Amino acid sequence: MRENAKKGMAIGFALLLTSLMVVEGSPSQDLHPSRRLSPMGMARIMLGDTYIRVVYGRPYKRRRENIFGTKESGALVPFGEIWRTGANEATEITVTHDVLVDGKRLPAGTYSLFTTPGPDKWTIHFNSALNLWGTMRRNPETGKFERGYFPENDVVVVTAVPKTLNEEVDQFTISFERTGSDSADMILRWIKTEVRVPMKLAK
Repeated sequence: MRENAKKGMAIGFALLLTSLMVVEGSPSQDLHPSRRLSPMGMARIMLGDTYIRVVYGRPYKRRRENIFGTKESGALVPFGEIWRTGANEATEITVTHDVLVDGKRLPAGTYSLFTTPGPDKWTIHFNSALNLWGTMRRNPETGKFERGYFPENDVVVVTAVPKTLNEEVDQFTISFERTGSDSADMILRWIKTEVRVPMKLAK
């Protein structure tokens, strides 16, 4: 009897552990940032009196050899498909005053930052939809996740040419590099891909 009880407790404990496991990337995941496999990161810069901040999830390579590539090849981030530009929630960017993104005016505010990677060109989308999990949004009435990204909500769309890095970047990184007193590049780097998006104070 005692042996059967021990077996029962072991099975129950195993079932409990299984029920607590959550796969990263699932819309139902809501882990504290310190416990995420892809931790939250922040990039920020001051251009004059304009504050620019990006908050995003930072995935690691984690033995995945095919990050950016064709859908047919099984790439983690397929060419031609909209990407949350990180992990977990959609990446968000805040600008406190109007800025020019590659010459296009982006009004002050907070936006979701999506990208569409490609082998020779990346498209960068500044979208008005917020509080998204990737490209999905939880319906408050049904509790289910549904499509949250719509191209008609893009406020600014620009393109950039990707560059191949000599050294591999293991963890996805967004940073800013100042290019002038009132300008900077927002830089996306992961594995051997670098994309630069020029930003400048709007007059």
